Amino acid sequence: MKILRLVLGLLIPPLGVFLTVGVGSTLVINILLTLLGWLPGSIHALWVITKHEEEVGSY
Repeated sequence: MKILRLVLGLLIPPLGVFLTVGVGSTLVINILLTLLGWLPGSIHALWVITKHEEEVGSY
């Protein structure tokens, strides 16, 4: 599932973020960054997905 979220975060950044953290401020930030350009949105999405996996794995 993580690989799917990473690929979606790269191709369609808001969808990858939505599948990882749901609806919230992180998703809104990612949508705004994606509207500014695909690259900022993708970088943010990949960062959110990997950070979320680190937090979940640390418990």
